[in-house]
Amino acid sequence: MSLTLSNLSNTPGARHRPIRVGRGRSSGKGKTSGKGHKGQMSRTGHKRKPTFEGGQMRLVRRMPKRGFTGGRHGRFIPVNVGALDRFPDGAVVNVDALCEARLAHRGPGVRGVKVLGTGKLAKKLTVQVQAFSASARARIEASGGICEAVPFK
Repeated sequence: MSLTLSNLSNTPGARHRPIRVGRGRSSGKGKTSGKGHKGQMSRTGHKRKPTFEGGQMRLVRRMPKRGFTGGRHGRFIPVNVGALDRFPDGAVVNVDALCEARLAHRGPGVRGVKVLGTGKLAKKLTVQVQAFSASARARIEASGGICEAVPFK
């Protein structure tokens, strides 16, 4: 028998009947409907901010507001030298080529690509990215390649 909408059923005990509040004292949730007597929580239309701390100054307001963060801050996408070995010998490796190879991506907050020195490179490549670590530059140049720092587009 296949499972269809017409023969679906719940596991016994999986669903409980809803509690009907305010339906007399003997129901267990009558009179004040489980809200107690008086106070903020008993009133209708009560709304409390998620950051409310019982009247003390909220943590968000206690934290200092200092400095200024401008829009030029961002992060570099790290790519290891060993990952560049997948490109053919003599290729020009830039941000577009790295995005096509799914080694990097463009997006909000991305300032460019930085090549790091982990791994081995056996091919002669021309690498055109925004930043290089010292060890990455040494490994690329040791394999006969060229490192060019270019602005991010």
